[in-house]
Amino acid sequence: MEYQDELKRLENIEKLRGMIDKIKTAMLTTYSATEGFHSRPMGTLLLDAEGALWFFTNEYSTKVAEISLDNKVSVTYSDVANHVYISLTGTASLVDDRTKMQELWTPYVEVFFPQGINDPALTLMKIDTESAEYWDSSASKIVVLFKMLKAAVLGKTYQPGEHDKVDL
Repeated sequence: MEYQDELKRLENIEKLRGMIDKIKTAMLTTYSATEGFHSRPMGTLLLDAEGALWFFTNEYSTKVAEISLDNKVSVTYSDVANHVYISLTGTASLVDDRTKMQELWTPYVEVFFPQGINDPALTLMKIDTESAEYWDSSASKIVVLFKMLKAAVLGKTYQPGEHDKVDL
């Protein structure tokens, strides 16, 4: 049974990776006892094989101060045009690993860190994900219209697409 659970977990990660790779920009939400919830866009570098999300960030930013006090975070993705939505929860930590930074570096990051890998403010944020929920209604408009019509004719509730909660 343990083998099947691990296989299912890896399948879940792979499915999420396929969806996240198409969206790229996430909304990272942190929490502060004094300020409440705070969300901001983040460019996703990677959802790795273990289910961890990776982002570059400024070590001296507000989000880093917030996760130093409460490292439980939420990360959401939204692809409105294709009707794909993802919500993940996890634990954030900072990783100061220059080798990993070089592995994940892209020219896009240089816009935010012009000194490149040697920027003293540059660090990695790793989010060890715990759970995820997704909604995927990315079928073509014709398929969606057909499903709506079928539900109406049969007097059933329209099921817009795939939805699942997964443990990572």
